[in-house]
Amino acid sequence: MQRMIPYPLAATLAATLALGCSDSSPPPTAPGALSPSIRTTSTPTLTAQSSGTTERLQAVSPVNDQIVWASGTGGTYTVTTDGGVTWHAGVVPGADSLEFRDVEGQSDKVAYLMSAGPGEASRIFRTEDGGQTWNQQFISQNPSAFYDCFAFFDRTHAITMSDAVNGVFPIIRTSDGRHWKSIAEHLPPALAGEAAFAASGTCITTQGENRAWIATGGASEARVLATTDGGRTWNAYATPIVQGTPSSGGVSIDFRDRVHGILGGGELAAPDAFSNNVAVSSDGGQTWQLGAPTPFTGSIYGLSYVPGLTTTVLATGPRGAAWSDDEGASWTLLPGPLDYWAVAFASPGAGWMVGTGGRILKVVF
Repeated sequence: MQRMIPYPLAATLAATLALGCSDSSPPPTAPGALSPSIRTTSTPTLTAQSSGTTERLQAVSPVNDQIVWASGTGGTYTVTTDGGVTWHAGVVPGADSLEFRDVEGQSDKVAYLMSAGPGEASRIFRTEDGGQTWNQQFISQNPSAFYDCFAFFDRTHAITMSDAVNGVFPIIRTSDGRHWKSIAEHLPPALAGEAAFAASGTCITTQGENRAWIATGGASEARVLATTDGGRTWNAYATPIVQGTPSSGGVSIDFRDRVHGILGGGELAAPDAFSNNVAVSSDGGQTWQLGAPTPFTGSIYGLSYVPGLTTTVLATGPRGAAWSDDEGASWTLLPGPLDYWAVAFASPGAGWMVGTGGRILKVVF
């Protein structure tokens, strides 16, 4: 798991998570430890699919029930146009050393890839022909920047998050889908060590034409950065999620409308421990309340609402996956072991989880 968190803990956590991912069954809860709330309702249907790659997949973007893009390490992407019956994987030419931690699919032909890494390892590519050719749109010229995730308001407007550099977030924005410009001057000052986690491409979410939320961690406080005007102005809001270390905080965030949202994260350095890894908001991200911790240990890497099911959410991480039908007040553990890093839905009948070894699961509620 190369640098999803600020250095120098990356190498230590990579080894920790590598050991921790072999079994997703939660250990017995010690006396006095935080106890998750588990519902016993029926679970969704999970169907394994063949992605065409063995690289770790870290992001997934359904365009609709049939067209889905996913991306990962080794400069890899994979796409389906038949709901996952067949996937076609490829490597962006000259990018085999890059890790595509985020992907945005817009059609069977048009998609964006974002690679995460220090300095020039952070890049953005676009294809207009289904992956046959790729155009590099952005390459970071700041050797201390580390871009984590991006999110689109529509086909041409998007924001890309970077870890803070010298107290400033070097966030970039596009208004034409082709050119990216810094909006760092519009962001609030960063806390010492504040960053995002490039685990699943979901450290940013958008809603409508102008609203966006960014989950942060790695600092004394886990915050949510929010804009209601497309990135021209921002506010920072405190959250109660586990925080205070370089390896803890918010990792994944989603909103189902203008006011209702859910935040997932945790302590990445403690894969065997339960923690306060879920928080919810009902006022557009201004205030957050703890939800029930997931019934799998460690951090949430990715979570997503299920469109059409209002308060239904699925959360996943290296140690397991679970779903909630009451917006994080209680959870049902999915059968495992599971080691999936990202999840996204086009509809209740068309969701996908992606993870290590090129694994893909289709999720049907």
